[in-house]
Amino acid sequence: MRNRILIDSGPLIALFHIGDNNHKAIHDFLKNHQYSFISTLAVFTEVSYFLSVSSKALQNFFEWVMHKGVIISDINQHDIPRIAELTKKYEDMPMDFADATLVITAEKTGIREIISLDRDFEIYRLPGREQILNKYRFNLSK
Repeated sequence: MRNRILIDSGPLIALFHIGDNNHKAIHDFLKNHQYSFISTLAVFTEVSYFLSVSSKALQNFFEWVMHKGVIISDINQHDIPRIAELTKKYEDMPMDFADATLVITAEKTGIREIISLDRDFEIYRLPGREQILNKYRFNLSK
């Protein structure tokens, strides 16, 4: 059974945008690690926006999501107070909506690992001050 892991928009954009500086590194990383990916609709919205400059890249992303089994974690009306709380807590960064949904997904699912190009997840904390471990942090873009 594959380990479940959260995935942020940056790696997904890099994977499907061949001109991205992180494209090859992300491709190689994902090829060499077997994960079941969990994300949110907010992350998919970000990825779709950035990939919309190329309909082929966007279609490839959708096909990959369908075949690789990326699970979209449910964020609903009841999560809005927690999103508001998180964005207020991290307002000096600031925390965006997609990152807040990933933190909430970590809280709901117990998943404590993420693939992200952002350093933000080194700052964010779960209840009990627990950190979400960024499995890709050794390759962070500058």
